[in-house]
Amino acid sequence: MSVSPLTIVVTGPTCGGKTGLSTEIARRFGWPILSLDSMKIYRGMDIGAAKPSPLLQSELRFELIDLRDPQESFSASDYLEEWKRVSASIEGPRLVSGGTVFYLNALREGLFEGPGPDPDVRQRLEEEATRVGPGALHERLQRVDPIAGARIHPTDQRRTLRALEVFEQTGETMTVWQGRRSPVLDPARTWLLGVFRPRAELHRRIEERVVRMFEAGWVDEVVGLIARNDPPWSRAAAQSIGYERIRQALKEGRDPEEEIPNIQVRTRGLARNQLTWVRKMPVEWWRVEEREELLAALASAVAADALPSEDRERRARKTEV
Repeated sequence: MSVSPLTIVVTGPTCGGKTGLSTEIARRFGWPILSLDSMKIYRGMDIGAAKPSPLLQSELRFELIDLRDPQESFSASDYLEEWKRVSASIEGPRLVSGGTVFYLNALREGLFEGPGPDPDVRQRLEEEATRVGPGALHERLQRVDPIAGARIHPTDQRRTLRALEVFEQTGETMTVWQGRRSPVLDPARTWLLGVFRPRAELHRRIEERVVRMFEAGWVDEVVGLIARNDPPWSRAAAQSIGYERIRQALKEGRDPEEEIPNIQVRTRGLARNQLTWVRKMPVEWWRVEEREELLAALASAVAADALPSEDRERRARKTEV
């Protein structure tokens, strides 16, 4: 049986330094960079999505960016298919960089491949929830699928209804279906890395980046997208922080730069959420001043075609933030 390639994943919060570290690794080892970012896949959404500059793209090979127009849909399943396609063309280790935790979970754990939604069942369950309250449906879920019932919060009606919908459609629980997921990455051959920064420094970097984006022509980029199509993006693409706020400001005749503080606040919230999720993963956190030490460790891993052993220092790094 063939051995899966080593995969180095540089992840963590926005503005934490993922691009800087991954580009340095790419230069040192000559590897392409596979994006792990749900917004960089959209063409024309460049400045606000913090895509690598044209100059950097002329120097290094970037994959999994500019895959769709903003009006097109793109799911985690689509991402996995694109990742497998690109990965098959690469010899040697894979270098992945980005902070979209849903995509990273899909790579590490696979995706739920149960039945699609059933509008009739969903409508009936929604009407029942309105009539008897979502708590009663959650109690039913706890009876038929105790594991999912313990995992899903009683107030999370959407996930409760989906779990009951799957059970009614198939006679099997959501837990059973999720147990059939197949990971894309081999955990024994995957090294998760993060750049550690104190919170105050991370917030400062976020605030400075948002200002730089406006200085780089973010508003003009949005104007161009609107000129091609209005609304210029799908529901998924509209989730990118800032784009829709700038569009609304333009439509209301306001100065889009009024939105800078709001975008900074929302970006800090995104960073906080990303950290919450990646802390649940075995990420090793390295400080900026340890860059050469990390690159040396990577070189040793590549030479040995194996990840470093799980020593005390590595385990400590996983809980540093």
